[in-house]
Amino acid sequence: MAHLIRDKQKLIARVRRIGGQMDAVERALVQEADCDETLRLIASARGAMNGLMFEVLEGFIRDPIVTRPLDPKSEDGRAVEQLVDVVRAYLK
Repeated sequence: MAHLIRDKQKLIARVRRIGGQMDAVERALVQEADCDETLRLIASARGAMNGLMFEVLEGFIRDPIVTRPLDPKSEDGRAVEQLVDVVRAYLK
């Protein structure tokens, strides 16, 4: 969990921005905004949440598994990079 401690302020800032986006979704619903605008706000919040998820997952993959920098050309290095790429693509 060292990556969470190290990146704590950055992660908290992301969570607060997501909170602001969710407030905008709530306001749109209360004000009966157009459906397309409401959907755009929801999609934006979902994208931000996926970005936060990726930040935490990437640290989870790299920090506990990789205790020393891996050569990206080594088999282990390629496997870690491939896993990170798959997770990133999935969360987009």
